[in-house]
Amino acid sequence: MDAKRVAAFGTAVSVLAVVWRFHRVSDIHSEYVKFLSGHDTVTAYIAYPERPAPAPAVIVIHEIFGISDFVRQTTEQLAKDGFLAIAPDLLSRRGGTPASQDSARKLIAALPPDSITADLNATKDYVKKLKAVRPDAIGVIGFCWGGGQSFRYATNAPDLKAFVVCYGPAPNAADMARIRAQGLGVYAENDARMTAGAPDAAAAMRAAGKTYPYTIYPGVGHGFLRSREKPEVADSAWSAVIRFFRAQLKS
Repeated sequence: MDAKRVAAFGTAVSVLAVVWRFHRVSDIHSEYVKFLSGHDTVTAYIAYPERPAPAPAVIVIHEIFGISDFVRQTTEQLAKDGFLAIAPDLLSRRGGTPASQDSARKLIAALPPDSITADLNATKDYVKKLKAVRPDAIGVIGFCWGGGQSFRYATNAPDLKAFVVCYGPAPNAADMARIRAQGLGVYAENDARMTAGAPDAAAAMRAAGKTYPYTIYPGVGHGFLRSREKPEVADSAWSAVIRFFRAQLKS
């Protein structure tokens, strides 16, 4: 084989190696799992990253519509980004997320806070026992209704390391003193109902001796990570979320 062919062959092998490595990094496995929460069974969608060492884990709290394609895709994307991700169906005790969004909204609005906390605790306990997970590196992220639940859950889970609030309301200021995790807020400029509360949430966290950095993303509205009305803005927000989780969970 002459020198030119050798060089061309070497280049082709190098390109294939890069493609193979890229494919392996983004390769994931996902499935539904079930586990107990008290006497009830919770169904959750879980996605495993392809990595040699145990991964930090992120619990994904769904919107008021329950488990959806967006939630499953977000769970898978977190796995592609190197985290084991799990999204519990918080309507499991009610027979699971119904097909109708209106029905899901009504059911979720009636969920007792203690029941939500119990099911999130059961989810956290489940992933902590997995060999693929680092049990000391657990975070949580929530969207809309789930964003508020992410913030509230941080007040009830002192072993959490990180929480992300995507355009969700804050808990009572008095409860923030119990938070041990680091938080991050993601808000939208055209979402006055949620964004207006961000400065007060940050002030309450400061009063409790903690920080709550947040960003108001320009030109987008409520649910922009799902709607992707401006893909470049959604991608920027997601990149910030991943950097935060990697820093706090030592990914």
